[in-house]
Amino acid sequence: MKHLSLVFSVLTSTCLAQSNWPQFRGAGGLGIGSGKPPVEVSTEKNLKWQADVPFGHSSPCIWENKIALTGLADGKLVTFCLNRADGRELWRVAAPAEKIEAAHRIGSPAAPTCCTDGERVISYFGSFGVIAYDWNGKELWKKPLPAPVVEFGTSASPIIADGKVIIVADQDVGSYMIALDVKTGAKGWRVDRREFRRGFSTPLIWRHGGVEELIVCGSLWTRSYDLKDGKQRWSAGGLSRVSNTSPVATDDALLVCGWNVGGDEDDRVEMEAYDSFLAAHDADKNGLLGENEFPAGPLRDRYTIIDADKDGKVTKDEYDTMRAMFAKAENQLCAIKPGGSGDITTTHVTWQQTKHLPYVFTPVVTNGRVFTVKGGGLASAYDVKSGSPIYQAERLEGASGEYYASAVSADGRVYVVSQRGVVSVLDASSDKLNVLARNDLKAPVFASPAIVDGVIYIRTDKTLFAFGQ
Repeated sequence: MKHLSLVFSVLTSTCLAQSNWPQFRGAGGLGIGSGKPPVEVSTEKNLKWQADVPFGHSSPCIWENKIALTGLADGKLVTFCLNRADGRELWRVAAPAEKIEAAHRIGSPAAPTCCTDGERVISYFGSFGVIAYDWNGKELWKKPLPAPVVEFGTSASPIIADGKVIIVADQDVGSYMIALDVKTGAKGWRVDRREFRRGFSTPLIWRHGGVEELIVCGSLWTRSYDLKDGKQRWSAGGLSRVSNTSPVATDDALLVCGWNVGGDEDDRVEMEAYDSFLAAHDADKNGLLGENEFPAGPLRDRYTIIDADKDGKVTKDEYDTMRAMFAKAENQLCAIKPGGSGDITTTHVTWQQTKHLPYVFTPVVTNGRVFTVKGGGLASAYDVKSGSPIYQAERLEGASGEYYASAVSADGRVYVVSQRGVVSVLDASSDKLNVLARNDLKAPVFASPAIVDGVIYIRTDKTLFAFGQ
């Protein structure tokens, strides 16, 4: 096995997002590593090495004997490379960003994970755009892109497929997707996604029956595109208004998941008609709505989302757009069968689960099951074919808190890591929750682990650990 790239960023979920990896397909789904990683991991048990790394939330991108990561160091956004054998830093290069974009209070401007085709390392920073390096750190090309219009920062990671670097830039104004030639950075095609608002989900290449589809989860909809020209193939409704998790798949099923405030039947956020709301709250009578004119509550809490262009004034169009999203949002985990075209919401969605959903954590599929963890440490497992719960909302004792890192699996086990740094190892074949080990790294974790040749790599806020037998 030569390469692995996990994609993660805070406020998005993670999944494997690189092309040409048959070892991550089929019955194993995505997020499946190789070899026999250890069950117990700590600074005293099964530690091969640890390396100090700059602050960042990107996950390891591994090719042969090298690991690429990104971070923020001395006020600069950097891509750096470590020796896989001992963690020694081989090179570090700063991106030519003139201004570092804002990020969520627990986020990072170095959130998207690098990807590789074996020759090139691709880094994407919302503060600059896309940069390609060789594996010695030499810059090959760069493509500046506008910083996305969202105050939480950039999160969706780039992927490589069909000789193209795919960037999904869903934001509050002007969402788009672009394909760049992996060798030169030249633009191949561009898709207008202006009907989508902010999103943090990394796209997926779904392979089934000799077909390749580019899958993108966004506000309210999952869509499939043709890799060659970016033309839309199908759409499936039934997602939350903000897409944080990323899709995963087997040959027979695409699994998409979304949860956000206002998408549950018992937790709807109601917005009255704009004219009546304006009449009641437009204190200065200028026909627009400032933040202080929204009454305290869920709408004022989401003022920066409603104010799409961030000019401090909510217009009728901005208000009505968000009102429609709240009305249509659905929180669910669902399975989609292959072969659709057009609107497939009622024809190709084979099952749905609407309770105990993860917020950011992307599920993993292995052993014919899909595994999720909701914030608070509530673990669930479902049969991939039927959606029937194997177990649901079972508490991971000693591993409460939020979950931003996505699950990975190897050797019949599932590894999940809490924000607080507790690594729970689950038996993937058990018909009840069976926690094989609970390991406390005693440091925050936002990046998803990577497993290669029996070694599991876990990034905390300051350290990259390599654990192996």
